[in-house]
Amino acid sequence: MAREPNNRDGGRGRRDRDEAPEFADRLVAINRVSKTTKGGKNFGFAALVVVGDQKGRVGFGKGKAKEVPEAIRKATEAAKRAMIRVPLKEARTLHHDIEGRHGAGKVVMRTAPTGTGIIAGGPMRAVFEMLGVHDVVAKSTGSQNPYNMIRATLDGLTQQQSPRSVAQRRGKKVADILPRREDAPETSTQVAEEA
Repeated sequence: MAREPNNRDGGRGRRDRDEAPEFADRLVAINRVSKTTKGGKNFGFAALVVVGDQKGRVGFGKGKAKEVPEAIRKATEAAKRAMIRVPLKEARTLHHDIEGRHGAGKVVMRTAPTGTGIIAGGPMRAVFEMLGVHDVVAKSTGSQNPYNMIRATLDGLTQQQSPRSVAQRRGKKVADILPRREDAPETSTQVAEEA
């Protein structure tokens, strides 16, 4: 009887060790807060962390504690619990342009060709880097509060749909949904041959 809980604990510890290298994290903001009491001021810290596997999963979390490392640890744990999966085009960019909103935070995210890089500011850049996006153009047009910017970015990313999921929902093939781009080069070569 005594060995069974040990096995469970050992298994859980092993799983945590395996997951640790899988996720990368980025500290976005740290805020020192103080509470004035009869005995003086009590200082605490609030941390905002973005966590992702750089393969299409991302999440954010916030943590508060008396010390900075403990606040970051709490935020990282919260972020790992609240991860979302986002479909990526060619594992490098978004499938389509999207807008995200949360409170006064408004963001616009656009798909970009290869080599564009991540054109985004501060908190949004952290989300894209942890998500594994390599090419994206993004702009925050609302609140500059990092919490609202990240929530608005994740709101937009949850609206992201892959052609496969749309085709499955509509009962069609992926080829029927995607625009045909092969027609344009063929017509230009035909025109050149005729000339």
